[in-house]
Amino acid sequence: MSIPTRLKDIFIFGLFMALMYLFFFGDIYVANKINFEMPDQIKTIFVFFLGIFLEALPFLLLGAIASSIINLYISEETIARIMPKNPFIAIIVALIAALITPVCECAIIPVVRRLIQKGIPVHIGVVLLMGAPILNFIVFGSTYYAFQNNISIAYGRFIICVLASIIVSFIIYMLFSKQKVLKTHREDLMSSVPVNENKGDSKWKGILHHTCHEFFTIGKYFIIGAVFASVAQVYLKDSYIMQAGESSIEGTAVMMGLAYVLSLCSEADAFVAASFSRTFTPEAIISFLVFGPILDFKNTFVMMASFRIKFVLLFILIVTIVVYILSVLSGFFLSPS
Repeated sequence: MSIPTRLKDIFIFGLFMALMYLFFFGDIYVANKINFEMPDQIKTIFVFFLGIFLEALPFLLLGAIASSIINLYISEETIARIMPKNPFIAIIVALIAALITPVCECAIIPVVRRLIQKGIPVHIGVVLLMGAPILNFIVFGSTYYAFQNNISIAYGRFIICVLASIIVSFIIYMLFSKQKVLKTHREDLMSSVPVNENKGDSKWKGILHHTCHEFFTIGKYFIIGAVFASVAQVYLKDSYIMQAGESSIEGTAVMMGLAYVLSLCSEADAFVAASFSRTFTPEAIISFLVFGPILDFKNTFVMMASFRIKFVLLFILIVTIVVYILSVLSGFFLSPS
């Protein structure tokens, strides 16, 4: 690591710590010294944010650790060897693989790209693309914890994800089984950190390095989303967005739009979704929890850099329609406990 890079990291870390100090203690020490009275609405936003942030923090860290272990110890070649040749049985195997692959929606894209390059069928890659950010055990734990008062939403999230993955996979199989979907002569936007990148480095050091990178990468997006959710709880109570929550049809569309814009990490998005549970219907909450980890603002650009535009646009259209329909239909089976 060069000296300028090291100084940049120190500066960013120092700035982050200063902002955290101001956030947690600014109203006690800084505001009192300059005789500044913080508005009650701002204080309420801080309370909402801290509630979301502190609940989600352990799951963010666990997700980063698990993702690092998978990234360093399980290669794409290993996954490719265990995939059956039968296209339909392979879908089931891909869903099982998604259960033990705790990676976020952006990190899974280059993995799927490499798997397709190594011979995995496109529709199997789609199953991993949709299932891995939602079906893994870290996300299940965070969702179960966030919705302890309505466990049906936690189970509904994973059932809808499985159904959506299978349906979209079949559609992609019919449309793209014989077409090339990857862009040519384009490097992956993200790559795995090799275990022996530096011969003197231990595997534990590699895991620590990758965990820190993963944690701060997904953490910044989560903080932005948590702040937005906190502000929304205070200032959008009487807006059209909140009024739409009373309708299953409109509320589901609104929550899918919010999921796309917020671009939250799937390990912690359940806590943001839970903050909207008093305003939106259960099916709208499920659409937020399913659609966001599959498609959001940031990973759309990652997909467009890795896959051909035609495939990306059709994938977005198909996923949006399938998730919306399944989420609305789930309202017939969901009821708050």
